[in-house]
Amino acid sequence: MRFKVSHTSGEARAGALLTEHGSIQTPVFMPVGTLATVKGLSPRELKDDLEAQIILSNTYHLYLRPGSQQILCAGGLHKFMAWDRPILTDSGGFQVYSLAGRCKITDEGATFQSHIDGSEHLFTPENVVDFQRVLGSDIMMVLDECPPAGVSQSHARNASRRTSDWAFRSMKRFQDSEPLYGASQALFGIVQGSTFPDLRRESAEQLIAMGFPGYAIGGLSVGEEASVLYEMVSVTCEILPKGKPRYLMGVGTPANLLEAIDRGVDMFDCVMPTRNGRNGMLFTTEGILNIRNRKWADDFTLLDNGLNTYVSQTFTRAYVRHLFQCNEVLGLQISAMQNLSLYAWLMRGARRAIKEKRYGSFKRKMSEQVSRRL
Repeated sequence: MRFKVSHTSGEARAGALLTEHGSIQTPVFMPVGTLATVKGLSPRELKDDLEAQIILSNTYHLYLRPGSQQILCAGGLHKFMAWDRPILTDSGGFQVYSLAGRCKITDEGATFQSHIDGSEHLFTPENVVDFQRVLGSDIMMVLDECPPAGVSQSHARNASRRTSDWAFRSMKRFQDSEPLYGASQALFGIVQGSTFPDLRRESAEQLIAMGFPGYAIGGLSVGEEASVLYEMVSVTCEILPKGKPRYLMGVGTPANLLEAIDRGVDMFDCVMPTRNGRNGMLFTTEGILNIRNRKWADDFTLLDNGLNTYVSQTFTRAYVRHLFQCNEVLGLQISAMQNLSLYAWLMRGARRAIKEKRYGSFKRKMSEQVSRRL
């Protein structure tokens, strides 16, 4: 994997991340395909209509279903899901955190009960790397401990210390193992530290010393205020190497992305565009609309005149509301396509603005435009 920053505008960066499954232009938003599928969309739609450069899948969920044997027999995750572009796999650390009472974390690893059948499993830094070798993802993530918002500094320090220890063990296992399908893989470290700047700096410095090819900023968007999120991103990006990609995990709204890019972040993922879309929240170039509202029942304007995509230029707001009122699956597909199209449009605009040295004005205009409630 290679990464090169080609343009900057303030702290915002535009560049390219090169993998054996393709080149990724950054800043980039990764659609989330948790269970080896982006809900409601086919790989062809992702590639041809959305021009998705990379997608994210999840180690925890794929470990439970379908499991390593099936994916190994399929020849890896790319072949299993018929996706020939880059894939990033999350380590499952956030899912383990979200299990709360079903999970026990020790220095050895995370013991958890399956949300499917209650069976008990252990994730260690080593076996999480092993399973991601089976998946064959282009970018693998280390196992980390993600503390919830509002924890004490001592709790956050212990989680950060454990995350660094696990990162060291993950790197050793990665170096002692080989890819299974002939394509190289990269392992990213994850910076923790909750909302404490000194812990964020310490975590970043420890990971940098291990020499990862890329770094994620984890443990945010878990309940803290947006201003705190932005502060932690700024603190972390100040420490992380300028020549390596920076990935903000699980964030967030269009405004969140714009602010994080302004602080030097290159990569994002979040379930928001697809999950909120399924609940009727549509992101458009004019702002955010709740398609279930009665006000759209007689609105026969196009879904989004500002986007040149199939769903935006084909279906009316009245029709999409009708689909939601009738619980038709097509409504969910249209909403997923619309929202991911908006995020992709925003990333293209950000890359162009950075190259033209006008990102600050672009951010201010777009943040207001895409965040207004219609």
